[in-house]
Amino acid sequence: MTVSYPRKYRNILSARDILKRVIQDRELHMMTLNRYRYNEQRSCKDLTELIERLNGQPKELIRDISNHIVEESRHALWLTDLLIDLGEDIGQPTGISYIDAFEKLIDQEAYTTQSNRDDIIIDSLAAINATEKRGCEFFSAHIEALKEAEQTEENIKIRETIERIFPEEAGHVRWGNRWLSKMAQKSPEHKEKVERAKRRFFAIEQAAYESSDIMMGAELRRIEHLMEISETMPLWERTQYLMKHIPETVFNPELQLFRIEMAQKAWQKDPKMFVEQFIPMFFKGINREDFDRMKQKNSNN
Repeated sequence: MTVSYPRKYRNILSARDILKRVIQDRELHMMTLNRYRYNEQRSCKDLTELIERLNGQPKELIRDISNHIVEESRHALWLTDLLIDLGEDIGQPTGISYIDAFEKLIDQEAYTTQSNRDDIIIDSLAAINATEKRGCEFFSAHIEALKEAEQTEENIKIRETIERIFPEEAGHVRWGNRWLSKMAQKSPEHKEKVERAKRRFFAIEQAAYESSDIMMGAELRRIEHLMEISETMPLWERTQYLMKHIPETVFNPELQLFRIEMAQKAWQKDPKMFVEQFIPMFFKGINREDFDRMKQKNSNN
């Protein structure tokens, strides 16, 4: 069964690139840890809602999801303890929420009114799998960045906490893969549904992740992901989906405000760095190949 990991777009920073910069700015580092904490906490709520929708069946999957909740709550606790010990905030993170962006891009009405249990399981597992892979990518990059950084007491404490979390997060990806494979083996129709769900939620995750990308061209990349999402839908649903989400992507005041806030913080903290690093990074986010790829995709449709 194919495993797709979050891809790195040309000229876009990788998780390792990002975390190397994050750990150099303590304020940003603490904000990142608090986002981890919030995401782990929030996933407990979402997984509990899934158990309620499945209403006790299949029992083996309910047991696996219940164990998943235990581990996610433990991760949230470890990160909460870490932040409190460091004297940091554990309130709801500010800025654009990755989880909220992810949920917005799901066809919520159709998703929440599904009555076929197998369809609920396939879509839910594909969604969990996509987000867990992103988490593994960032935890792995964070650990490596901290290993290369100055070995202060604080950095060591942060690294050891993330190292406790990472193996269980990788386990979540593995059990998700196993269950998707199991569902695909039920019938040719189930196999097709699994592959389609994997493509859809992979594209949704990519678009959600880039919802807080302040670099120029983020909107264009998100539109490309919207096109990928729509391609997994019946023809009669595609236009409606695109008409709803493309305007939200192109004319997103929340993203513009976030860009301004980040630019202001960078300027206030270090004007020299703002000119030499922030501005080039912002304009590096787009090039001619982005436009060519979008043009080719549109012509194919």
